[in-house]
Amino acid sequence: MDLPARFLAVLSLLLLAQVLVCVRSQEEEEVNQEEEEELPRQEVQETWTRAVKACTCDCEAGDSVTGAPSVTSPALTPAPPQSRPLECMPECPYHRPLGFESGSVASVQISSSNQAQYTGWYSSWVPHKARLNNQGFGCAWLSKYNDQHQWLQIDLQEVAVVSGVLTQGRCDADEWVTKYSVQYRSVDTLNWIYYKDQSGNNRVFYGNADRTSTVQNLLRPPIVARYIRVLPLGWHTRIAMRMELLMCMNKCT
Repeated sequence: MDLPARFLAVLSLLLLAQVLVCVRSQEEEEVNQEEEEELPRQEVQETWTRAVKACTCDCEAGDSVTGAPSVTSPALTPAPPQSRPLECMPECPYHRPLGFESGSVASVQISSSNQAQYTGWYSSWVPHKARLNNQGFGCAWLSKYNDQHQWLQIDLQEVAVVSGVLTQGRCDADEWVTKYSVQYRSVDTLNWIYYKDQSGNNRVFYGNADRTSTVQNLLRPPIVARYIRVLPLGWHTRIAMRMELLMCMNKCT
């Protein structure tokens, strides 16, 4: 091969090498850029994962009942999941009954739909008879009407953390609620809010299949409110209910 041909061959190889270096450099630059863009997403995901793992009931206050969320306690302050799904509410590992069965919940705290029409025979089946394990005549709340516009309401008298619902049927007849939904609000001038499932739909809780068994439904996350409503969606024979609410506990032992 003569000198000009060799020169052209070497020049071609140098140009090819330079092109390869440029391509490789561009690819590395794009990879680095993708990694830089991916890093914030990973950090956000890891932060959220740590937040979920750390999202538990405060267990520093002994055996007291959890009250309204404190502005100084981030684990108890987020809104319900239907409004801000990337925030969390604690699951309550300990619960105590509100006091339907014990009688510490006063009759005036329990009301129902169409309550003014509870006269005559129905006056024995008024809403405050809806107490878990109540016995004898008038041992439950019987709705005067059997449709999906009826409700049983509890006034907690202050904002508190409700972590579950217990239900039974009527003690002396085969009448009970088979499924229900739950509404809540903190102030009586605000609209009622449905408790939602993870898909954002009104949560349906399944109730009783006989007159005596107690069915428990825990609220995950719990409800922070003053007023709670149970709205029957299905029933056997007629709407009849005995119940109890569970309250979130700060208990470490």
